[in-house]
Amino acid sequence: MWGGRARALLRVWGLWPAWVPGRRPLSSNAASQARSNSPRCWKCGGSPGGPMGEDVLFCPQCRALQPPDPTRDYFSLMDCNRSFRVDTTKLQHRYQQLQRLVHPDFFSRRSQTEKDFSEKHSTLVNDAYKTLLAPLSRGLYLLKLHGIEISEGTDDEMDKQFLVEIMEFNEKLTEAQSEAAMNEIESIVAVIL
Repeated sequence: MWGGRARALLRVWGLWPAWVPGRRPLSSNAASQARSNSPRCWKCGGSPGGPMGEDVLFCPQCRALQPPDPTRDYFSLMDCNRSFRVDTTKLQHRYQQLQRLVHPDFFSRRSQTEKDFSEKHSTLVNDAYKTLLAPLSRGLYLLKLHGIEISEGTDDEMDKQFLVEIMEFNEKLTEAQSEAAMNEIESIVAVIL
């Protein structure tokens, strides 16, 4: 089931499943690992939770790909802090890591259910990566997580001053070249939230 290539990649990244002695869990996100009420494996009925919490891509018992967690946000999926500032190198590395694990090309000989889950995981990883990579979409996503949703391309009933502020933020984001500029933008957004 686990081909030599997959095993090698998991070992290199230190992501070998927790059921293998001496290896760390798939994610370092402690909050998601602390969750309880983990679902059962769709294939064997086993509990994929165990020591790994709900952050399990594969069942530790039968090694079947599990369905994506619909409650998980993009930041935890991509193992990033929930902040406007994101390490894009780390983000890209995590994106490649996840795609090597869940890309549909690696599931061509698996069951249709796993193929479907693979497509869903891959789409979710792509969406998360694209959203968190671009500062504007990352900012809008952060606002959405805090209950503030701004519809793109609409201007119905918006205050002109608010639109001017948004345009200024967009300009500052585009022009942000230094650490100080990023700190200033981050502090302004933190005050607004």
